[in-house]
Amino acid sequence: MSRVRVHNFAVSLDGFATGEGQSLEEPFGHAGGRLHEWFFETRTFQAMQGKTGGSTGVEDAIVRTWDTGIGAEIMGRNKFGPQRGPWENHDWNGWWGPNPPFHTPVFVLTHHPRPSVEMEGGTTFHFVDATPEEALRQTREAAGDLDVRIGGGPSTVRQFLAADLVDHMHVAVVPIVLGRGERLWDGLEELEKRFTIESVSTPSGVTHVTFTRL
Repeated sequence: MSRVRVHNFAVSLDGFATGEGQSLEEPFGHAGGRLHEWFFETRTFQAMQGKTGGSTGVEDAIVRTWDTGIGAEIMGRNKFGPQRGPWENHDWNGWWGPNPPFHTPVFVLTHHPRPSVEMEGGTTFHFVDATPEEALRQTREAAGDLDVRIGGGPSTVRQFLAADLVDHMHVAVVPIVLGRGERLWDGLEELEKRFTIESVSTPSGVTHVTFTRL
């Protein structure tokens, strides 16, 4: 069976994976880009933006595994956009422009389903109101023999961890304190007992922690 994976998921020292006050201008709220500066500097990220250059060290080696063997993604509605409640219109198709970086089917968890949206480059957004188990069943069908990525945000990753559906997870612990926002670890006591855990620290000050199901 395909694996369920989380990659490049950044949290602050106090456990917040996004800041408070998400808006169209600030997808991560008051955190801004501080959780992801290490990621933006990598060659992999620069290539995703159609650019050259970028770092090629340990962090780039970690980052570039995010799409290897991935056949579909699940994300929460708050990763897809800043809207809440019923969709006022269907003009918003995500933060990423006409050619999102996923290039696979993407299942967006929402209590307000809407028609699927086919984008350039092979990304199609499907909007489903489903439990983690049912969403994973649908996503696995779309992924075929390939793996499923849980793309975030924190509440979505937390739900899949709570349901014991994650096989591999990479968390980047960034040396900042946010103080407020949405936390990843709440309600996940003794999570570590399910996984083999390894970590590596990098010159940026970020500690990369990997969790692999026992």
